[in-house]
Amino acid sequence: MVKLNKIYTRTGDDGSTGLVDGSRVAKHAPRMDAIGVVDEANSALGHAAIALTDSEHAQALFRIQNDMFDLGADLATPADDGDDFAPSEMVLRIVAAQVAWLEDAIDAANEHLEPLTSFILPGGSEAASRLHVARAAVRRAERACVELSSNEPVNPQALAYINRLSDYLFVLARVANSNGADDVKWVPGANR
Repeated sequence: MVKLNKIYTRTGDDGSTGLVDGSRVAKHAPRMDAIGVVDEANSALGHAAIALTDSEHAQALFRIQNDMFDLGADLATPADDGDDFAPSEMVLRIVAAQVAWLEDAIDAANEHLEPLTSFILPGGSEAASRLHVARAAVRRAERACVELSSNEPVNPQALAYINRLSDYLFVLARVANSNGADDVKWVPGANR
């Protein structure tokens, strides 16, 4: 259990912040950017969950929000030997079971959707619109995680998780649009 008695520490006043292993990095470092945009995406998920209150989908989003905290902890914990991403009592990592849960959720939600016949615009119902905003935020987080991975080792399961999450949010937005019946279809060149 985390216990925070004091919110400010003054240790970041110099523009650095601490990682789980005790090392310090610049607040503008790629690792901190990835952690920050994961946090932003998590906030967007919370906003989307409000539009789905009292549904099984809201509960799924709350579960995912917890996973996003796990993802932030994973990103804040550099691997000791560069490629060891095994979780332990002291190290929280995204694991294959979390990715598999998302894949199962995607398959279950997609089962009752009308087939796509066009690209769709982000919108439709309020819930779908919020889910599309969250999806776009997750895509930005994915780009930041992939950029980080081009310079430093990143848990492959973390990369898989953030990639599957945007897929899940796309499918869930379609569910929120009457299982795709109320999707707003893109009409190429419609305003020429």
